[in-house]
Amino acid sequence: MQPDCEKMMSAMAKAQEQLFKVQNELATLNVEGQAGGGAVKVVCNGEFQFKSIKIQPDAVDMSDLTMLEDLVLTAINDASSKAKDIGQQKMTSSMKGIPLPPGLGL
Repeated sequence: MQPDCEKMMSAMAKAQEQLFKVQNELATLNVEGQAGGGAVKVVCNGEFQFKSIKIQPDAVDMSDLTMLEDLVLTAINDASSKAKDIGQQKMTSSMKGIPLPPGLGL
């Protein structure tokens, strides 16, 4: 049985439209990551562009700069992970119900 090419093209156009919509949403999404019980907070968007870093004054101890560096790195990784998870969820839900040809599943 031959697939209906017109239906398939329509589905692909809809999928492309949904992907552009999700990409735009991710660009404006802000995700916060934190470490040290909120001593260090970072914000990035869904495209992993970091917007801000906030460090509580009591987290700054010049005698233990390595710990502060670790907290900043942990907060960045936390925000990145959250942004990635949200992006995957949005992509999956935006493609739900769009029939794709065999082998093209996302």
